[in-house]
Amino acid sequence: MGNGSGLSRGDRNRNARLARLRELVPLSNAIVGIDLADDTQAAVVADHDSRVIARCRVSARAWELGELLDWAVARAAGAGFASVTVACEPTGHRWRVLDQLAGGRGLALVCVQPLLVYRAREGEDLTRDKSDPKDAVLIARLAGELRCYEPERADAVWARLRHLGARRGQLTTAATAAVNQVRDLLECAWPAVLAASGSPFRSVTWCASLAVVLDRCAGGLARVRRLGLDRFTAAVRRELPRWGGIRPCLRIIRAVFAALSDPAGVTAHRPGALERAHLVLGDWRATRARLADTETRMGAVLDELGLADLVTTIAGLTVTGAAAILAETGDPARFATPRALVKHAGLCPRDNASGAAQGKTTISGRGRPGLRVAAWRAVWAAMPNNPVMAARFAHLTTRQDNRLARQQARTACAAALLRWIHVVVTRHLAWDPAIAAGTAPAHRAG
Repeated sequence: MGNGSGLSRGDRNRNARLARLRELVPLSNAIVGIDLADDTQAAVVADHDSRVIARCRVSARAWELGELLDWAVARAAGAGFASVTVACEPTGHRWRVLDQLAGGRGLALVCVQPLLVYRAREGEDLTRDKSDPKDAVLIARLAGELRCYEPERADAVWARLRHLGARRGQLTTAATAAVNQVRDLLECAWPAVLAASGSPFRSVTWCASLAVVLDRCAGGLARVRRLGLDRFTAAVRRELPRWGGIRPCLRIIRAVFAALSDPAGVTAHRPGALERAHLVLGDWRATRARLADTETRMGAVLDELGLADLVTTIAGLTVTGAAAILAETGDPARFATPRALVKHAGLCPRDNASGAAQGKTTISGRGRPGLRVAAWRAVWAAMPNNPVMAARFAHLTTRQDNRLARQQARTACAAALLRWIHVVVTRHLAWDPAIAAGTAPAHRAG
């Protein structure tokens, strides 16, 4: 037997996490489990064996729960406890309101994952019955077992970045839906125009040409065709600045004008489909403008945090891409290690082995889906401009042992990108390609 403790890195991290949770849920405190809802709240005061000391059900909004907390403190004191720890599920915005009310009274608050509450229902009484009082008891029981977590408490600047990131995600979804809708309408009513450009919706000349046609056609393409190529080109030149362009591509303009004579398409639906496409195209342009404004605001928040110049030292990573990732992570300093951040995204490998048997390893898929999406998009943008990432991708897809598929390799690169961001932000060090590639020793925090 050696003299070492034999503890793995996972053991030490788990022990540290449990020690922190025990500080928040000390044995001297009772536990207040609250099942949050819109206007009716169920609460129980329980000890660490989940024995109920008191329970109540009140009709109150989240901002009116101060009296409930005072009642819980009084009942806990009557049972011999020094104070209470508040436990709840992270339900919408209500847990933040409850956290502020508890903090104003000097009470700690922990959150319990709804998945754990769902799984604990059957284990409680061998039924799947669901009720607010039962859920409140389960929340208190899980908190007493330290099957809970300390929620993130962001300051005003990080909170603003998170809200802007959520806004950007909504606008990105709306913009993508508008593009798909316009494409479907044109494929039905006027498919020839989609062949006028190799990447139609990425070409500002094509977008401006389509806008000119839809503005003037009134359901019929013959009206635009009567303008002639020269007048049509002049109209596209006037429209181009609205789409962010300066110099038009005459080849695309001629191709769009030629498509006006193409008879392909469902004739009966053409007037209505083109009118609808005109409306959706306007929505898409407005959404793009709002999206650009939101991304500018996110960049300004990174400047305020002093991180814009730092994160863009990672080759290929833009301010917008970094802001989208940090909007999902919050302050990376709250994660003890880069690997913890990767696990938060659900990009860490999941073991599937028992004895000599080794199953297929996949990512866990837990954590924040929005963070996985942001990292995935950033990898696609960074790969062509980041030699270290490109070399890593090539190695993972061509090595002899445990060769990865292309999508698996991109997932591994997304995890590496999150680790780089954690180190750069938490240590305030510029990204070093030699360290990232493993050809130079890493700087140790001292």
